[in-house]
Amino acid sequence: MIVLAFDTAQGALSAAVHDGEGELATIFEERTRGHAEALMPMLETVLAEAALGFADLDALAVTVGPGTFTGLRVGLAAARGLALARDLPLVGVTTLEAVAAPVSLVAGEAVVAAFDARRDEIYLQVFGDGLSPLSPPLLTGLDAAMTQLPAAPLVLVGTGSALLAAKLEMAGRTYRLADARPQPDASVIARLAVSRLAGEGPEAFRVPPPPLYIRAPDAKLPGGRDPGEAA
Repeated sequence: MIVLAFDTAQGALSAAVHDGEGELATIFEERTRGHAEALMPMLETVLAEAALGFADLDALAVTVGPGTFTGLRVGLAAARGLALARDLPLVGVTTLEAVAAPVSLVAGEAVVAAFDARRDEIYLQVFGDGLSPLSPPLLTGLDAAMTQLPAAPLVLVGTGSALLAAKLEMAGRTYRLADARPQPDASVIARLAVSRLAGEGPEAFRVPPPPLYIRAPDAKLPGGRDPGEAA
């Protein structure tokens, strides 16, 4: 099964191709803007590096959030368009899952995926071994985040790790920083998608995944409406 995965949700852009047994090609670059212009050329490049084309794909995978509103819209729109045009299943992976998945835990540890959401807030989710969720995805203040954490030794990953580490240090909590990328990586997203497709079957992913925004948009349209809200 050939899976094309990509991420545009945060401060990076990445794409990867997986054949169900291993990674065929991957590209990752730090990028805070210009995702819309750069995405399709990157997808074409990563497929070319795998000696494949869009017609060879069996499934797609994309991050659904949390992340920037613009970044999420770019990725989800592209994924839905490709899935519809090619009649492909589309697997949604959260950005929190994507950064937590590569982290290796020792017995008794929990991984905390955290992204800087600005305004002294973080996006947060706690996982146990095997990426089992120990909390739902949350948007929380730094002080309130401390009440959401288990008593176990913690492994921090994501762009919000340093913010959370400072609070844990003050509280005398046991933690370590993960040796992993703080941004979602399409190579990880592809592996997660392959596993889910194998476990649940392609037909379970025929309905496009919804975005996981958590925070309401800042921008308002005339009349106080949110972007995308019906008049």
